[in-house]
Amino acid sequence: MQELSDNRRFGPQDYNAKGKLKKKVYVRELRRLQLELVKLQHSVVESGRRVVILFEGRDAAGKGGVIKRITDMTNPRVVRTVALGVPSDREKTQWYFQRYVEHLPAAGEIVLFDRSWYNRPNVERVMGFATEEQVQRFMHSCPEFEDMLISEGIQLIKYWFSVSEREQEARLKARVEDPAKRWKLSMMDIKARDLWADYSKAKDEMLKYTDTEVSPWYFVDADVKRHARLNCIAHILKKVPYEDQPPPAPELPPRKWANDEEDRVRKPIESYVERLY
Repeated sequence: MQELSDNRRFGPQDYNAKGKLKKKVYVRELRRLQLELVKLQHSVVESGRRVVILFEGRDAAGKGGVIKRITDMTNPRVVRTVALGVPSDREKTQWYFQRYVEHLPAAGEIVLFDRSWYNRPNVERVMGFATEEQVQRFMHSCPEFEDMLISEGIQLIKYWFSVSEREQEARLKARVEDPAKRWKLSMMDIKARDLWADYSKAKDEMLKYTDTEVSPWYFVDADVKRHARLNCIAHILKKVPYEDQPPPAPELPPRKWANDEEDRVRKPIESYVERLY
């Protein structure tokens, strides 16, 4: 597992007393990186590249926040987010990787998995939703599955977001206190609070099998959300080849304006639209 280093573009003056990047510096750098993502998106479309990025980690580690910043300024038809729910009874009888395969990218697409097939050796294993036989089968078949994707020309990037126990607890409590964030907190998350050591053990064993030379894991220190977001996006920009130029600006032809008084006259909006207030 390779650890992402902090962005070295910043000096001591860019951090506050708590060691967190100042908000105005963070916003400026995020904007710069998002513009680079637009260039990357254009290159992916032009080249027909297929990219899969996995975001894994503990609950409240900040995976969703990074994904949101990636997709803020990109085209959802090109950069797609996949966040699958609980498998149906039918899906439970399928080959384990089957329901993920149908979401893989076509040419000119980037797919962001907010949790992925790595549910099996982590959440499913710790919470008792998978048998030990199923887990061990996954450990041996997953590297082969990923090798197959890569040999087919799909670029696969895997990120593990790590958050300390104390920071996770603070974020979970913030979700309880904020009505707008309570939807993020499930009963599964609450139960997982008491299984910290089990999740750590499961992650360590998962890494033994799936952190390979062909498909390595990248470790993101996510205790400070601003740093994690910038470091992860900057790393994606390094890993996915792209041309350092924005999409060409199209020329707008002269506008054809209405040329007679009758075309310009419109009925009052109240005559055909129900007022909302």
